[in-house]
Amino acid sequence: MADLVFFSGTMDCGKSTLALQMNHNHAARGRQGIIFARHDRAGASTISSRLGLRAEAVEVTEGFDFQHYVVQLLSAGGKVDYLICDEANFYAAEQVDQLARVVDELGIDVFTFGITTDFRTRLFPGSQRLIELADRVEILQVEALCWCGARATHNARTVGGVMVVEGPQVVVGDVTVSQDEVGYEVLCRRHHRRRLTAATARAATLSPDVLPFERQ
Repeated sequence: MADLVFFSGTMDCGKSTLALQMNHNHAARGRQGIIFARHDRAGASTISSRLGLRAEAVEVTEGFDFQHYVVQLLSAGGKVDYLICDEANFYAAEQVDQLARVVDELGIDVFTFGITTDFRTRLFPGSQRLIELADRVEILQVEALCWCGARATHNARTVGGVMVVEGPQVVVGDVTVSQDEVGYEVLCRRHHRRRLTAATARAATLSPDVLPFERQ
């Protein structure tokens, strides 16, 4: 039987790398699949990994209908054994419902990849619906690390290295950005709650107000 699977983790834990690897493994066994992506850091119609791997993908736009797209391909004589859906956290809840119907009604495996919560620790609509509907939710075993060395569990949005907690839910960025650009950093819960990023922690350490001093 076909499955709807959600592979989840923080940023920088290898989700896109795993998506590309799974596509390679299935294709090597003669299965035919389609890769979908949305808001990839490398641009539209692309799935990319921070390790340098990338592949062409179908861009998931607002209003995109997965079931209609797949049915059209099948009706034209195409073969579809599985779907790879990266950045699924950005999908609308109704699009996740469409993916569930692709699994149940068409018997096609759907492998989705995405982060669970946004920079405010709130569930993305797509991720929430996947947790509700998926046959399996798999937490990626490759752990991203906070600047302190602890396991990173939260995604922080930063501007100039300073964590921000207001703004729209979706702003495309990366973990490596120039000064004053919107970026992201993975943090442990303790430092996310304290809004302490690598840059602000370094600034606090270098501040003369917190340096050790000798009594006179």
